[in-house]
Amino acid sequence: MQADDTALTQAGLAPEGRGSILLLACGALAREILALKAANGWDHMDLMCLPANLHLWPDRIPDAVEKAVRAYRDRYAKIFVVYADCGTGGLLQARCAALGVEMVDGPHCYAFFEGVEAFAAKAEDEITAFYLTDFLVRQFEAFVWKPMGFDRHPELIPMMFGNYTKLIYQAQTDDPALDAKARDCAARLGLDYERRFTGYGDLERALAVRAR
Repeated sequence: MQADDTALTQAGLAPEGRGSILLLACGALAREILALKAANGWDHMDLMCLPANLHLWPDRIPDAVEKAVRAYRDRYAKIFVVYADCGTGGLLQARCAALGVEMVDGPHCYAFFEGVEAFAAKAEDEITAFYLTDFLVRQFEAFVWKPMGFDRHPELIPMMFGNYTKLIYQAQTDDPALDAKARDCAARLGLDYERRFTGYGDLERALAVRAR
């Protein structure tokens, strides 16, 4: 992956060079970060997103982040990496430490949307839960259904989801259309459904601290 303006998320987000802080983020968080920037007037923070589908190959995330940090660090006073561990097994944290940049705390976005401490407290009771966020509800076909082969082999669903009991939709926004779609996702996977409004959770708090 090239760390240049042509290699960003499909949403076409790229730093405009006006701010003093660069938010280097996962494309799955683009909508949420833009909403927070607008709501809080964080005009001094620019947003650059790497493709969300890097989550299909988490081992590629540290290299992609490093390339982007090295490409843009001379333009900004500070770079904040808006990724959690995201399946890298601590490698992203180690890479960010070596680069001298901070990143979001937590194992994944489900945890920081819920609040890392709150998510950890529920983990044992929700070990059979499958989570979706606003982004994953919108992109269910591209990030769940097709990559797992369910469009071609629906017989795989009970094999891969047989140990799950419910789908928890962590809603960042109040959107009846997304709620309906998330309910349908649960039905397609044969799971009970629960909607839990989380808002932006620790993501908002982490950005607010860096915005000062």
